[in-house]
Amino acid sequence: MSTLTVPRSRADVWLTRLAWAALVYNVLVILWGAVVRLTGAGAGCGAHWPLCNGVVVPQSPALHTVIEFSHRLTSGASGLLALGLIALAFRATPKGHPARLGAVLTFLLILAEGLVGGVQVLLGLTADSTDPARGLVQGVHLANTFLLLGALLLTALWASGRPVLRLRGQGRTLGLITFGLALTLLLGMAGAVTALGDLLFAPAPGTPIDTVRRDFGATASLIQNLRVIHPLLAILDSAYLVWLVGALRRLRPSPGVMRWGTVLLSVIGLQVLAGFVNVALRAPAWMQLTHLLLACIMWLVMVLLSYEALTALRRVPQPARQPVAV
Repeated sequence: MSTLTVPRSRADVWLTRLAWAALVYNVLVILWGAVVRLTGAGAGCGAHWPLCNGVVVPQSPALHTVIEFSHRLTSGASGLLALGLIALAFRATPKGHPARLGAVLTFLLILAEGLVGGVQVLLGLTADSTDPARGLVQGVHLANTFLLLGALLLTALWASGRPVLRLRGQGRTLGLITFGLALTLLLGMAGAVTALGDLLFAPAPGTPIDTVRRDFGATASLIQNLRVIHPLLAILDSAYLVWLVGALRRLRPSPGVMRWGTVLLSVIGLQVLAGFVNVALRAPAWMQLTHLLLACIMWLVMVLLSYEALTALRRVPQPARQPVAV
């Protein structure tokens, strides 16, 4: 018996393309934001936001101003892409379609991203500031960034015709996934604080143990104290995610879970290796960017694995065989 495939409209196709393109674009914007931090250009527009040095377009800008202003422009373009997603989603999909929710959520998270960045600038938590509040803002910024990437990924999946998530009746699987996502999000936040500490307080000469001793010295700041949390969380999160992959393969043994579980294990291995190299090389800028890119990929793969598990059929327990009477 043959099945009929309903042709997709041009609006459907463009919605799918725009959603995937917006996801890739926002990853690039995130990396460029890291360049702003690594170059110390966060104060390139002074203590002004959304204006740059008190004007809309800076005249004869210095290099740091160019870097910071370009980041604001690329971030603003993310908002325009999100508005385009909303317009296409409401045109191409029927009422109640999950792609609409994903597009609106994406726009709200981009607004939150801009507000967090604005607070950071207005409070002077940029450039060489060692205020402990800067670490908190960096962590919140990273958490919002990961949530934004997750919303974009789900929007792209739903725009591509994938099924909506059903959270009710998921049982133990939902709890395991929620803990894994929360732990990975917390790891990313700790990583943002550690990256900030590596920028403001270069690793001490000698072994990593020497750096830890300095981070807990009498004159160490709170940002330095928190740097040790990231590697500990990395070990915990990696171990849990490896175990989670095995658990999901048993609970929801679908092709998608098998495939993305394997990808997640590979990315975890690369990320752990990148962490060791980052420490060994004393956190050079290019290695920090690589580490951040892998963190974004790891988060997206984790979201994909979670989605596949929550949309897969449960394994139905087989009844025990009854002994046959002779």
